Amino acid sequence: MGVGALSVWEKSSTARVTAPARPRKLAKVPFVELADGRLQGVVSSGSDIGRVYVSSVAARTYAFACSTNNNRPCGGARGMFCKHIQALVAEAVLQYGAERVARYLAVEPPDGEPTAQSITGAMSAERPEKGDASAAAQVFSRFLRQLAYLEREPVTAPLPEMQWFPPTRTVA
Repeated sequence: MGVGALSVWEKSSTARVTAPARPRKLAKVPFVELADGRLQGVVSSGSDIGRVYVSSVAARTYAFACSTNNNRPCGGARGMFCKHIQALVAEAVLQYGAERVARYLAVEPPDGEPTAQSITGAMSAERPEKGDASAAAQVFSRFLRQLAYLEREPVTAPLPEMQWFPPTRTVA
């Protein structure tokens, strides 16, 4: 290989993007991800337009956390899943599919075919403990980063923080 030539692996490596299982509305749960051993995301408040909740459920233990964007605890997450976590699970099922969410969280719903309700029910039956909310800042930061890209004006010039993606074609 010459100087500047890419190996076969470098030419073929790309970030795998999974298409949503079904389209979903982003008003209630604008950000959901399966990452860091958790189902985590941002859920809009039903009562205050300026407030969002950062919610998460750990895989295998189902330890849960829910707090506002300014680190105040959720009033509904007292010994059981609050409505924000239930909404997060429902949106994750829409985004990734029930089988993938159940497999990631290591949930085996009793009735076989998983649904958002059966996944939530199976986790609740295990009486999970309240988990550590320290990851909320990282989740909220990733959400804000995603919003920043959505608010950018369309340009053909490269974005400096996206330069690690290999160029695929020339834009005139």
